[in-house]
Amino acid sequence: MTEEVWKNAMIEELKAINKNNTWELTKLPASKKAIDVKWIFKLKLKPNGEVAKHKSRLVASGFMQKVDIDYFEVYIPVEKLETVRWIVSIACRRNWPMYHLDVKSTFLNGPLDEVVYVTQPPCFKI
Repeated sequence: MTEEVWKNAMIEELKAINKNNTWELTKLPASKKAIDVKWIFKLKLKPNGEVAKHKSRLVASGFMQKVDIDYFEVYIPVEKLETVRWIVSIACRRNWPMYHLDVKSTFLNGPLDEVVYVTQPPCFKI
């Protein structure tokens, strides 16, 4: 976390989080417990193996979840390679135009029924 390229990646992630008004800094009430967050780092590579980008994600540590309360309330949409191949093959057969879209960051926009408290990100505590 001390290397400049990873610091820049973390700053980029925090900018995206702030842009979406994901949270606000507040004091933790005495009756509440905050969920820890941690950084996940990934190197994005070009097809030739060169480093294309340093990517970081701030994620909540799932070990704070409790079975029968919030354990199964996480949904992460992912695509299967077989589905992508199928769609591309149909588009090619029908001569449909195809476009590439690079999504920098995604946020699920769903209302929460309760207030969730998380700790401040490591290396970025105020």
